[in-house]
Amino acid sequence: MRVALAQTDCALGEVDENLEVARECVAQARAQSADLVVFPELSLHGYHLGALRRDTSLAADDPRLLDLSLLGPDVLIGLHEHTSLRAYNTAGYYAAGALRHAHRKLYLPNYLAWEERKHVSPGQHLRAYDLPGEHGRAATLICNDAWQPVLPWLAVQDGAEVIVIPTNSAASLDPEAMDTGLYWDTLLSYTARMLQCWVVFVNRVGNENGATFWGGSRVVDPRGTVVAQAPKWEAGLVTVDIDLHEARRQRRAVPLVAEARLGLVDREVRRLIDEGGDS
Repeated sequence: MRVALAQTDCALGEVDENLEVARECVAQARAQSADLVVFPELSLHGYHLGALRRDTSLAADDPRLLDLSLLGPDVLIGLHEHTSLRAYNTAGYYAAGALRHAHRKLYLPNYLAWEERKHVSPGQHLRAYDLPGEHGRAATLICNDAWQPVLPWLAVQDGAEVIVIPTNSAASLDPEAMDTGLYWDTLLSYTARMLQCWVVFVNRVGNENGATFWGGSRVVDPRGTVVAQAPKWEAGLVTVDIDLHEARRQRRAVPLVAEARLGLVDREVRRLIDEGGDS
């Protein structure tokens, strides 16, 4: 399976402009025979939604989004989704002119400069999904979702061999307190190695509302090795072939994730809820 990482900049609130950038990237990915092109989190809208004076949200089945996947490869793209009642930070997977899967961000940062809970609601479901053709099974986690250890594990238990992580990660204002690049380096390698899966991480670049996004998009194999990486600080398209059988071989050779003990997990989670935990 050939995957293209579309490490793009984004114009805040300018959906048509960002769609045109997406079309150009999809055309480049098609020229490189990609099966799937992955864009960053909220790549059609920009991150700081509270700075906008108008609502630019889209329905997940907006015809303009469906059309992106008619240009050649499948498309996974980030959008500010609206429904009849709520708005979400969503990553939609589009193939052959149809929406195949939508992941709504589950864990919304609400600290320092990040105020997502003011502008979107948290999603309520995590599901792996079949990739078109014979390409196996994947799951999407949006940025901060991947920092919650239980979510990648649940995705793998649902059959995911690829975890796709569209992201808006900015350079740390206080690197001594948290070096975001170093955190991601550790997290992505650990997730791939311990869950024996491919990890596709796509971060944005550019400056927006005082934040500087650093890029560094990459693919990590099931042994935890970075096999392709985009440069930092600049836009670009990187294409890489991934062999899903490698995840299966790793899981057979060293079955770290085969014995889930889901009944045990269920009992202990229910106990913690009964004792006053967050339900």
